[in-house]
Amino acid sequence: MINLEAEQLTLALQGDEEAFGEVVETFQNPVYNLCYRMLGNAQEAEDAAQETFWRAYQALNRYDQNRSFATWLLSIAAHYCIDQQRKRKLPSFSIELLPEGNVAGKIDTPEKTYFLTEEERHLHLMLNELNPEDKAAIVLRYWYDFSEKEISQTLKLSISAVKSRLHRSRKKLAQIISENEQSHSYQKRRKNNESPAF
Repeated sequence: MINLEAEQLTLALQGDEEAFGEVVETFQNPVYNLCYRMLGNAQEAEDAAQETFWRAYQALNRYDQNRSFATWLLSIAAHYCIDQQRKRKLPSFSIELLPEGNVAGKIDTPEKTYFLTEEERHLHLMLNELNPEDKAAIVLRYWYDFSEKEISQTLKLSISAVKSRLHRSRKKLAQIISENEQSHSYQKRRKNNESPAF
């Protein structure tokens, strides 16, 4: 998923701070983007990313080298964000419709900006209906292309639990989309049948 020289990682695991700095540089965008998608706020995402790297640094001696480092690191980020959502009891979520790493969103026209904002708002509202673990599973699967096994390792769930969460989440999102479409269709019909105001 992400190119990290084995030598850099080995040195970082041996306590080399400069090598760990290179690890941070390599993973800062994916970690920040995951936090942003989970928390929906740029400042909170930045804080969460910093906390993720601090926790990873503190736990380097517990990293299992048979496991993907990216999966291990993103699992720290995901768990921290899930905890933050539980603490505030008002979970939020933002999905970017732009390519990975383009958080700033360089859009050409006001029309595109408006469309993007509306799409993000709708996704935000829909995904707020999911609990934090389900949101994390959906993000890792569809925005990071994690396999079910990688999601199970990241979220510390069984593969069957991951499958169940993904299925339940997709079903819930499909239901929300269907309800939104029905509501929009009803409002449009009602508006068309209203008498014009004079």
